[in-house]
Amino acid sequence: MSKIRSEELGNAPIGKLLIKQAVPASIGILVMSINILVDTIFVGNWIGSIAIAAINVVLPVSFFIAALGMAIGIGGSSIISRALGKNDHSKALKTFGNQITITLLLTVFLALIGLVYINDLIPAFGGKGDIFEPAKIYYRVVLYGVPVLALAMMGNSVIRAEGKPKFAMVAMIIPSVGNLLMDYLFINVLDYGMLGAAWASTGSYVLCLGYIIWFFLSKNSELKIRFSDFGLHRKILKEISALGFVTLSRQAVVSVTYLLLNNILFELGGESSVATYAILARMLMFALFPVLGVTQGFLPIAGYNYGAEQYARVRESINKAIIYASSVAILVFGVIMIFPESIVTVFTKDEQVLKDAPGAMRWVFAAIPVISIQLIGSAYFQAIGKATPAFLLTLTRQGFFFIPLIFILPEYYGELGVWISFPLADLISTIVTGFFLNREIRLNLKPSQ
Repeated sequence: MSKIRSEELGNAPIGKLLIKQAVPASIGILVMSINILVDTIFVGNWIGSIAIAAINVVLPVSFFIAALGMAIGIGGSSIISRALGKNDHSKALKTFGNQITITLLLTVFLALIGLVYINDLIPAFGGKGDIFEPAKIYYRVVLYGVPVLALAMMGNSVIRAEGKPKFAMVAMIIPSVGNLLMDYLFINVLDYGMLGAAWASTGSYVLCLGYIIWFFLSKNSELKIRFSDFGLHRKILKEISALGFVTLSRQAVVSVTYLLLNNILFELGGESSVATYAILARMLMFALFPVLGVTQGFLPIAGYNYGAEQYARVRESINKAIIYASSVAILVFGVIMIFPESIVTVFTKDEQVLKDAPGAMRWVFAAIPVISIQLIGSAYFQAIGKATPAFLLTLTRQGFFFIPLIFILPEYYGELGVWISFPLADLISTIVTGFFLNREIRLNLKPSQ
């Protein structure tokens, strides 16, 4: 990170800085989300609703392994942001080198394990009945590219930690556009079906990593690591692991949630219920892109200023991030509540899914206006290096509340109980996070500091 960029993170007006950081992040997430949505539309219309369910079964396994890269990236990026805030360039370089080494070692090993146990993992995640065979085809090819995806996700977090959000945005746009083009070629033109969808995804990972490698080799990056930086350093690895474990835990819980929901919904309503959930899961990612973008933009600002001991600016960044994110969440809420039927018809022509999904969508998005507090609150503790509260708050929504609810409520309300669990978990986790965030601000971010 250049001196000018460091001064900007430490001195520029928070509102302007947050927008500057959040807009590229939001655009990147938007394009990635559109990619996932259009990919689902292509698969649903060109292959069928069973194919949508098959992809939804595979995602938890492949994304959990890829999330190692995200976890290592975000954990290391917190260290890099604070190190740059303290002018410790050597630690920043060593951290980046360790991130690359550990990402490669872990993800290649886990991808190999995933391929060996392919026939056991797919049914465990809900790939039963007619879903099994297309899921197996997709799973095998996508897992080949998972280490590449993990490296790309790790590198993207480091680019943002350098204060280069526009480059991070491009790193998300390139694979998204590439995937859509390859989807059209492999599925529609060459008629490769699920195999084509899988190779399109894997090819997009390669494009993304290629761009990220170019960035770090070019003059745009200040992190010019040496060969010695790749050597694993126990203290740095411990700090990366503690902070990265928060992100990894979040994704692990997401994967477990997919596993449970796919199985519970299959028992309650068969393949059509699994397909409904697949559509809702993609809409959640797409609709919340500006909220997630604000969260991503908030991380380096909070981390840098906390490292520089500018606590008043940290307080301001928390307040404005919550206000900005909540504002766009309310807009999203309005659109979803008014147009759920129109949204679902874009994905599928399956009559049962068209009947069930709109009502389910309203329930799933019912508490979205307040979720920003939970996201910003848990992100704050991660940004400043407080791993334990970040870990616990990250698990509140899906781990501590949502998973118990999806076991309890369906016993009384059937499939409706699954959808009601979403807003209840959102509301309870927001209350808990808000309490601890407010306590942290009062005790450790006093105005006089």
